[in-house]
Amino acid sequence: MTQAIDLALPAERSAENRLIGGVCFGHFVSHFYIMLMAPLFLFVRAEYDVSYTELGLALTAFSVVSTIFQTPMGFLVDRMSARLLIIAGLVIGASAVAIAGLVHSFWMFVAMFGLLGLANTVYHPADYALLSHHVEPQRVSRVFSFHTFAGMAGNAVTPPTLLFLYGLVGWRGAYLAAAALGLVAALLLVWVGEPEAPAHAARTPKDDGSAPQLDGWRLLLSPAILTNMVFFILLSFCGGGLNNYLVVGLGALHGTELAVANTALTSQLTMSAVGVLIGGLLAGYTTRHGLVAACGLMMTATACVLVGLIDFPALALVLMMATAGFCSGMTMPSRDMIVRAVTPPGAYGRVFGFVSTGFNIAGIVAPTIFGQFLDHGHPRGMFFFMAACALLAVGTVAVSTTRRQST
Repeated sequence: MTQAIDLALPAERSAENRLIGGVCFGHFVSHFYIMLMAPLFLFVRAEYDVSYTELGLALTAFSVVSTIFQTPMGFLVDRMSARLLIIAGLVIGASAVAIAGLVHSFWMFVAMFGLLGLANTVYHPADYALLSHHVEPQRVSRVFSFHTFAGMAGNAVTPPTLLFLYGLVGWRGAYLAAAALGLVAALLLVWVGEPEAPAHAARTPKDDGSAPQLDGWRLLLSPAILTNMVFFILLSFCGGGLNNYLVVGLGALHGTELAVANTALTSQLTMSAVGVLIGGLLAGYTTRHGLVAACGLMMTATACVLVGLIDFPALALVLMMATAGFCSGMTMPSRDMIVRAVTPPGAYGRVFGFVSTGFNIAGIVAPTIFGQFLDHGHPRGMFFFMAACALLAVGTVAVSTTRRQST
């Protein structure tokens, strides 16, 4: 009997690790798709002969659709197989990217980014629900950190990968290659399957529709959860602005060469991924998650202001953006812990799905704001705007932390 149990445990852990790898790879692909526009922005804009604001409509379509459907997707995840929903999201996203690379209609291109936004609604609620269900409680925080790291790694590799592919097959060929990556991720999740529910899953509260005050809209619209949504909105204005508009912003403000600007973006995204891992270690050693997040945001704001004021040499610019990325990434595990602290047991997936719509809400507005800054010749104001958002986010952290301590 003892020998059978000893043999079963490694097999269960192996199946669990395969599932974690598949989910993390899917998250990697989702962030790769989120970054599709940034490194090829100028080439796509030139082909369609549109303004920054007009091309930003594709990003707006992505965010509008994600905002509308992400919270309903969180409820759907509780009623269906989370793994199958992730697979469906990957296939839909890959199809949208492939069509965007093939069509020659600008409005169809925008529509495909809207479809990509629908696919994007799957990942946060389904990923976190699936991992929470199958991963042992003592490993959950580390696995969540790996999950976030995989997404940041997807961000980091996108610019050099797409620029390399652009040099070989143009931006349309680069999009087709990105679509193939999504299909590979979907096939991987089909192959790994889903292990049987472990013993600890039986102790996880499950939604049966009888506790609306814990799992329904009353929870999602509570002040604590709404404050965290505002926090996510402000983070998206700052981090998403850097990810999508750093290259064109540096070019418009300081005349930075494209290669240097993309290197700065890559350094920012790479160090953001490293910062997530360091932030995960910090989150495991301290309960003062608000302080960690506030410090990271203050450093990010400082970097935005300095880049907006000073035309740094290439090496200094790369180091500055690497620092900004590291500080931004370091806040993310603490961000998740702040959300967890105000979430009842068993509601983490849908609460995280709901507050994550803050990213999408900001994504609806951000392209217009940043496009107007660029189209009207005020790229410096764009960097100051991102710094202001980071500072306001510090305020929401203080409010959220104070609210939690008082309850």
